[in-house]
Amino acid sequence: MSTTGQGTPAQSATADREIVISRVIDAPRELVFEAFTEVRHLSRWWGPEGFTTTTRSFEFRAGGEWDFLMHGPDGTDYTEWITWIEIDPPERIVLLHGESRDDPNAFDSVLTFEADGEATRIEMHTVFPSKEVRDEAVEKYHAIEGGQQTLSSLADYVGELVRNGVED
Repeated sequence: MSTTGQGTPAQSATADREIVISRVIDAPRELVFEAFTEVRHLSRWWGPEGFTTTTRSFEFRAGGEWDFLMHGPDGTDYTEWITWIEIDPPERIVLLHGESRDDPNAFDSVLTFEADGEATRIEMHTVFPSKEVRDEAVEKYHAIEGGQQTLSSLADYVGELVRNGVED
């Protein structure tokens, strides 16, 4: 944590627009990274509880895009789009996520994958374009709970891979 000259914690210029979610997953970092970056894995765990995902196109490279639909438990379909900005395997991914390529409310996320012994600490640091967009995501779309559930689904999925001896 950084401090100001008076010894008080420095506030990030984007603090009122941020959501940070992290989780320790009991699996090697390379496997957690792979599960987050290969479409054959993503469709098995992506999204909050009760959601499923259908990929329309996927190209995992800097500048590549993931165009997909999330199907809510109530039958509602949500159009989603991600472009990969920066990829540093198996440590970091920077992405832009919105409903479409021209979504003015798209948000930036930095995902870090840190080895923690035999486990992996994953952190999703998201910055929204405004406090209002962040607040709407939290209040209307339950972004914090959804993010926690998504990382829980990832942990369950990767745990299943480890139990089944699939660690590549």
